[in-house]
Amino acid sequence: MIYKVFYQETKTRNPKREETHSLYIEAADEVTARQRVEENTPYNIEFIQPLEGSHLEYEQENADFKLTEF
Repeated sequence: MIYKVFYQETKTRNPKREETHSLYIEAADEVTARQRVEENTPYNIEFIQPLEGSHLEYEQENADFKLTEF
């Protein structure tokens, strides 16, 4: 399944909505997706959203859609 991970680039500052970024990752479940991001980045994860069906199709049409691989 593909997940959209919302994150802040650093854990040292308070989160600001304007500085929230996202990445897309393929994983078996949300726990695995979180583990991969935490092990390979210094990011502060805010939310992990599963993407499927028409929501996934909509995200794939976006120019910024790219699966992140570690």
